[in-house]
Amino acid sequence: MGEGSPPLRFFNTEGPVRADKHYTLPPLDRIDLDEVLALIRLEKYFVFHAPRQTGKTTTLLALRDRLNSGAAGDLRAVYANLEDAQALREDLEPAMRTVLAQIARQERLLGDTLLTDIWRDAFAEVGAGSAFGESLTRWCLASARPLVLLLDEVDALVGDTLLSLLRQLRAGYTQRPEAFPLSVVLCGVRDVRDYRVEWAPDKETNEGGSPFNIRAESLRLGDLDEVGIRTLLGQHTEDTGQAFTDEALAAVWEQTRGQPWLVNALAFQACFRDPAGRDRSRTVTADHILNAREALIRRRETHLDQLGARLRQERVRRVIEPLLTGASVDDSTVADIEYSRDLGLIASDDPIRITNPIYREVIPRELTGRVQSKLAQQRTAWFVTEDGGLDMPRLLSRFQEYFREHSEHWISRFDYEEAGPQLLLQAFCQRVINSGGRIEREYGLGRGRTDLLLMWPGADGWRKFVVECKVRHGSRAETERRGLEQTAAYMDRCGAESGHLVIFDRHAKRTWREKIYRKEAVVDGSPITIWGM
Repeated sequence: MGEGSPPLRFFNTEGPVRADKHYTLPPLDRIDLDEVLALIRLEKYFVFHAPRQTGKTTTLLALRDRLNSGAAGDLRAVYANLEDAQALREDLEPAMRTVLAQIARQERLLGDTLLTDIWRDAFAEVGAGSAFGESLTRWCLASARPLVLLLDEVDALVGDTLLSLLRQLRAGYTQRPEAFPLSVVLCGVRDVRDYRVEWAPDKETNEGGSPFNIRAESLRLGDLDEVGIRTLLGQHTEDTGQAFTDEALAAVWEQTRGQPWLVNALAFQACFRDPAGRDRSRTVTADHILNAREALIRRRETHLDQLGARLRQERVRRVIEPLLTGASVDDSTVADIEYSRDLGLIASDDPIRITNPIYREVIPRELTGRVQSKLAQQRTAWFVTEDGGLDMPRLLSRFQEYFREHSEHWISRFDYEEAGPQLLLQAFCQRVINSGGRIEREYGLGRGRTDLLLMWPGADGWRKFVVECKVRHGSRAETERRGLEQTAAYMDRCGAESGHLVIFDRHAKRTWREKIYRKEAVVDGSPITIWGM
C-alpha cells in the first residue's frame, strides 16, 4: 500500500461496523429514522429488536451519535451494552452494580461524569432493588439536557435481574423527562413480549403480565435487500477492482436472503480468506460463493454454531420439527412461530419457512451430528460410477438396507424424533456433499413432504436428482399417487434427470417385509423410483 493510500477495508463479521475499516451501508438508512426520532420526541419507551449479528449495535451507536449531534438539538443520548451482567444471573446486587457501572462508563466516553458521581451513593442509600431507578432519577435531575437511554442486550439479563430492571423503568416512567429519561430504547434479540423471566430451577417462570407494559412500539431491524447487497459488495469492487459476476451477486442474495452476517461472511471468505480470492484480478463467480458457503458450514462458524443451542429450545423444536417433516401445526404454536422469527430462524413473512438456504443446510447437519460422525468412518466411494457419475439407485438401495438395520437405534436418539427418518436420510446423503456434490433442501409447513435436490458435477455442468420424502398416512396407493405428482412437479421445476420418492411407513404393526419395496414409475415422461421403507 503506497503512501497516502486509503486504509484497506474488508467485510466485517465481528462486532459493530466502522465505516473507516469496513464495507458498510449507512446504518440509519436501514430503519425508519423519522419514526424513531418521533417516538423519542414524544417521550416514548420502545423496543428495538432483531436476530443476532444483523447490525443492531451499529445502528444504536449511529442513533446515539445522531441524537448527540447539533442537528438533534438539546438531547443527551447514552448507549450501554448490558451483556456483562448476564454472567451474574440472579445475583441482583452485583448484577445491578455491573449495569450501572457499564452505563456510567459509556457516559464517561462521551465526556460526562454525572452518573459516575451519583450511582454508588444511590446504591448505598436505597439498595439493589431500587438503585437503578434512583440513579436515573438523580442523573436526570442533575443533567441540563433530557436523557435518552439506549440499552443493548437487555434480554441477555436473567431472572430477578431482568425483572427488577424492567420494573424500575416502569416505576420511574411517570417522572420523565425532568426526573427520569425522556426516552428509553430496549434492544435485544427478542421482542419484549418474549422477555419471559426465567429463574433458577427451584423457582417458577413468570407467566403473568409484562413488567414493561409501558412499551409504545416494537421495531424490528430488517435484513438487507438485493440492492443493499449489490451496494455493499460494490464497495469492494470500487476499492480493489475485483468484480462480482451477476450470477455471484444473485447467489449471495439467494443463499443468505440478506442476513447481514451471512452476506459479509460469504464475501470475506471468497475475497479475503480464500488465498485464490485475494487475487484481485480474479472475478468472483457463483461457484466461488457456493464454495465459500460450504467452507463456512464446515468450519461451524460461531454464528452458525449458535443455531444448535437455539434448536434445543422446546419452543423452537415445536416449529422446526413440523417444517422438517412437512406436517402442519396447530394454533398453539403461533407464539412459538413469532419467537422463532425473532431469533431469525424463520422468515419474517409467509409462507412459514426456514430463513435461508444456509440455515436449511445447517439445521439438519446440526441435528444429525452423531450420525454423521459414525457414517464418516465408512467408505464413501461406492456410490460413484466408473465414469465418475452418481449412482442414485445404489445410493438409495444402500440407504434402504441401512434404514432397516439401524433406524430404530438412531431415530430414538434424535432430539427431533418425529423428523427422525428424514434426518437419517439427509445424514446418509451428506456423503454426497463430502465427495464433491451438493444438496439443496426445501421444507414447508403443511406440504406433507421434504424435498431434496442432489447435485453432482458432470461434463456439461451439474447433474440433478430429486429425492422426495413422505410419511405414509392412510393407504399406500394414495400416498404413492400424491407423492408421484409432487415429485414430478419438483423435477420439472428443478430440471432434474430422475426422481426418487422415499416413503417412510412408521406403523408399528407392519413388518419390514411389508414396508421395504421398490417400484419404477413414469409421470409425464419423468422416470421416478419409489422406495418403500
